Formats: sequence, structure tokens, C-alpha cells
Amino acid sequence: MKAASTSHEIVELHRRLERLHRLAWWLNSAAKLPGIRTRIGLDTLLGLVPGGGDLVGAGLSLYIVWEGHRLGVDRATVLKMLVNVGVECAVGIVPVLGDIFDTVFKADLRNITLMEQAIQRRAPRRITYPE
Repeated sequence: MKAASTSHEIVELHRRLERLHRLAWWLNSAAKLPGIRTRIGLDTLLGLVPGGGDLVGAGLSLYIVWEGHRLGVDRATVLKMLVNVGVECAVGIVPVLGDIFDTVFKADLRNITLMEQAIQRRAPRRITYPE
């Protein structure tokens, strides 16, 4: 596994992570529920769609895991990410309670954090992103 070393590689890594973070935000925290401090995302709304909503949400979550793998995240971290998605999917099939769990658990944002930590660990020095 090779750490980003050139300026171009660091910029590209930052761009890809930012895109994945934005996707995770849309899935888990895009809107604030009035009157409470919890944010919901598209994943919560997809879970309300009978039949295939949870499958679409799981597919998008697995895309984030796949991109982590493509970015060179270590196997242990990818497995943790898969467990997060699996837990969210398993609990998500329970009507109403699963949707509430999805809203609170936020597997995609957890996975982005795991991914960023793994990338920082493999870097020879702390990556600083150009502004």
C-alpha cells in the first residue's frame, strides 16, 4: 500500500475523499428534523420504501466501502466497514425500529471516519490538503 506522495496524488486523494464524504452526508445527515437534534438522510427515507428501499441504501453504502478498498484502505478497516453496513442492513429490515436505528447509527459517516483514519495511519507524515 503506497501513501500519497506527490502533490497531485494528495489533491486527487482529497477530491475522492470529499466526494465520498458528501455522499455519506446525503445518505445520513442531509436534513434536520424540526424540533429534535437528529439529522436524517436519504438512507432513512429509502428505508421507508417497501420492498427495495433498504436494498438501494445498502448498495450505496457498499459503494462507499468499495471506494475505500480502491483507495487502498487496509483489509481490517474494510471488514469493519462491512460490519457497519451489515449491522445497518440487518436491523434495517425491522419495520420502523430499523428506520430509527438507521437514522441514529449512520453507518456511512462511521465508514468515512474509519477510511480517513486508515489513510492517515498509512501516510508517512500527516497529509495536509491544499486550500
